[in-house]
Amino acid sequence: MPLVVKDFIDAGVHYGHRASRWNPKMKPYIYGKRNLIHIIDLKETVRGLLRAIKFFTRVASSNGLILFVGTKRQAADTVIEQCNRSGMPYVTERWLGGTLTNFRTIRSRLQRLEELENTLDSEQALSYSKKMISTLNRERRKIERNLSGIRHMNRLPEALLVIDPRREHIAVAEARKLGIKVVAVLDTDCDPDQIDLPIPGNDDSMRSIELLIKQLTDAIIEGRAAAPSEPPPPADAGPGRGERDRRRGPGRGAGTAPASGPGLRGAVKQRDSGTRADAVVSESVPEEGEAAADPSSTPAESGELAPAE
Repeated sequence: MPLVVKDFIDAGVHYGHRASRWNPKMKPYIYGKRNLIHIIDLKETVRGLLRAIKFFTRVASSNGLILFVGTKRQAADTVIEQCNRSGMPYVTERWLGGTLTNFRTIRSRLQRLEELENTLDSEQALSYSKKMISTLNRERRKIERNLSGIRHMNRLPEALLVIDPRREHIAVAEARKLGIKVVAVLDTDCDPDQIDLPIPGNDDSMRSIELLIKQLTDAIIEGRAAAPSEPPPPADAGPGRGERDRRRGPGRGAGTAPASGPGLRGAVKQRDSGTRADAVVSESVPEEGEAAADPSSTPAESGELAPAE
């Protein structure tokens, strides 16, 4: 979908915050000031959006995950709609501290959600009291409300799309700690130094947020269309250990003995017994012309002198 500046103006992407609330680091992205309100430079908006589209297309083409984070009321509905369209995880309720840095615990809570669903949807719930069922339902609703968007996210994402990084500063801090790229729609009151790919724009208008996220979602869908198919599961990758052992034949731990012959252990015992018998015979019967002495001792140790030539 081509970018038309007129659509950006109609959606109010160029409106910033009041001049008294601005962050001086946003000065390169501000075009001017009118009626004590900063005006965002749409050239910088288009430049940042094109870079983000290119980056998201590359991530999606390699089967990467992009986590959408927008807990504002203006952004929640749009984020859910576009994530359902692209199949990406999202967070629209309160960001739980440790969602990225303590992902193992978050996954354990999702496992708890599956246990609650299996319990409440089965006949086992009929044996519970009304109070117990009410408690379990309350716990289930709480987990669903906070973690339903990342329920199918089995690994950490490769990138984050954040709406208003000033509000989602915890998510940005966790992503930077883990080295995850952050793409953000930021207004004139945000810090662009914390963002890898900033998109300056109005983060308070529903039309502005919808226009920007829709452009990025189209890029993700285009990238996923060009992505290679998912790799096969490990079980089909090749012969397993049991199949390799069967091809190799019975080994050391085989339960049945060979049909004929003494076997490897018997051959080793026979060889050792033959070696010991030869050693006993050689020690007890000395050869002609040699004295019966300790074979390990030298002439100097036994007190004998070697004959002169």
